[in-house]
Amino acid sequence: MTENGAWGHFLLAARGEEPPQVPVALAADCRYIANALDMNMLDFLLYPERWLNAYLTLIARFPDVLFLPGFWVEFGMATEASAFGASVLWRSDHAPTIRPLHLPAEQWGEIPQPDPYTDGLMALALHRYWNLEHNGELPEPHRIRFAAARGPFAIASHLVGTNAFMGALADERQQRHALNLVETLTDTTIRYLQAQLGCLRAPMGIMLIDDTTGMLTTNQFERLAAPILNRIFAAFDGLVRIYHNSTPCVHLLSGIAHLDFEVFHFSHQMDIRSVKAALQHKAVMGNLAPLGTVAHGTPEQIQDVVRRSLDSLTDYAGVILSAGGMVQPDTPPENIDALFEATRR
Repeated sequence: MTENGAWGHFLLAARGEEPPQVPVALAADCRYIANALDMNMLDFLLYPERWLNAYLTLIARFPDVLFLPGFWVEFGMATEASAFGASVLWRSDHAPTIRPLHLPAEQWGEIPQPDPYTDGLMALALHRYWNLEHNGELPEPHRIRFAAARGPFAIASHLVGTNAFMGALADERQQRHALNLVETLTDTTIRYLQAQLGCLRAPMGIMLIDDTTGMLTTNQFERLAAPILNRIFAAFDGLVRIYHNSTPCVHLLSGIAHLDFEVFHFSHQMDIRSVKAALQHKAVMGNLAPLGTVAHGTPEQIQDVVRRSLDSLTDYAGVILSAGGMVQPDTPPENIDALFEATRR
């Protein structure tokens, strides 16, 4: 199968159809990409030619597997949060992280709205996207297909700390401060995704990454998160919209089913048959354990798990095989081969 063939199968599944072979798509960030090429993280992020070579090498090695969002210019959790004044922690052996802002909840609503073209690491990412797509850095026939960004609840957790943010959401006295922050971050997410799409020559979709939404109660999700998520998805109507939420959240499936997106990338701790039934006409992307199975299992164990998972389904319409979360840095190449081989019918 060629790369175009893999994308074709993925798009069929994303539309709820059943392609000739179940597509394999792995969510992959800088941790996996750099480690797969045995690269120092700082070198991977600092030198564009080494970054690009890493992606091209993986695509050549695994032509049948998609790494989503693909050619992802990102700086770990710091990409969006850096635009709000959070300092970045850089390490040679780990993705960048940030130091949360130590602000009282009463000041969260005063955080100014950043401009993705000028503020923080988003500006650098957009410049690199433009160079890749318009200044000849990305070789033919490759294209960047997906824009990707962390969602407002995830950014909030990184920016002010998960405990502080979740505590404010649950506290009637502080909830409005948390929601004011979420409003600002929602605008940031939409504007950053739109800015990325403006750099791409042939975009297919967007990938919204927000694991924090999976930590909400049913009431919080349906009352607070669902309207925000649908507002983001509505801004990209007509594109393939992937909602990545790898937090176990069976209790939220009925609410997630009513969101307006195409592909749900979910936790390995959720049963694929149950998720597929609950989401009805949406595509499901999962759900092998990224560490216990995909990274640390043997190829034989992986093929057995994949076949048992697929055998549990009555049909493969809208099914995309993946790890139930980001692919882990120490995943051996033969295990990715085994994932694809197990989908052959």
